[in-house]
Amino acid sequence: MTLAWSFTPLGEAALLAEAVTADHDAANRAALAAAAALEAAPPPGFIAATPAIASLLVCFDPLVTGHAAMMAVVRALLEDPPPLREQGRVVMIPVTYGGEAGPDLDDVAALLGITPGEVIAAHTAGPFRVMMIGFAPGFPYIGPLPARLRVPRRATPRAAVPPGSVALAAGLTGIYPARLPGGWHLIGRTSLRLFDAAAEPVALLAPGDLVQFVADA
Repeated sequence: MTLAWSFTPLGEAALLAEAVTADHDAANRAALAAAAALEAAPPPGFIAATPAIASLLVCFDPLVTGHAAMMAVVRALLEDPPPLREQGRVVMIPVTYGGEAGPDLDDVAALLGITPGEVIAAHTAGPFRVMMIGFAPGFPYIGPLPARLRVPRRATPRAAVPPGSVALAAGLTGIYPARLPGGWHLIGRTSLRLFDAAAEPVALLAPGDLVQFVADA
């Protein structure tokens, strides 16, 4: 199925492509594949591509190329994307589930009509794809999750979520890289550091990575 995309110029040096579809999995695959293709064989003036769940931001040098020329290249890649490399980097994320580390695990299980153990089993059955990094530096949006793990956001967000918290919301799972406000359901916590401004790279995960959650013994 060919996806339809809309294109919006952002200033003189950027172009935003957004998928006109509710199939965010297919759109994200196309955005990731197009970004990889642009990085591997950059067209004249290309600077950077940032994929998101159902969009792609492309930055370019306006002294070398323009919106129309870049849009033609990006549209061709998005509408007929190269195969997405599914066997990319796999990152193992150890998680302590439930209890103080995952105070919402029991509530999530009740919402889904399954046991906490079944929630953990489904969450560790991945790997799942990093669809984008956003909200805060290093925060990964990981999915799409199977239907049995899809829960809405919390009715009342928390003012502060501990760093390393592993959470569920809206068909995705994420990991808080720092102490932040948040409305996702907390089911566990990892000791891994998701973001370090002094490290290279600064973020543990990148779009297109595969995450395998592992329950701590």
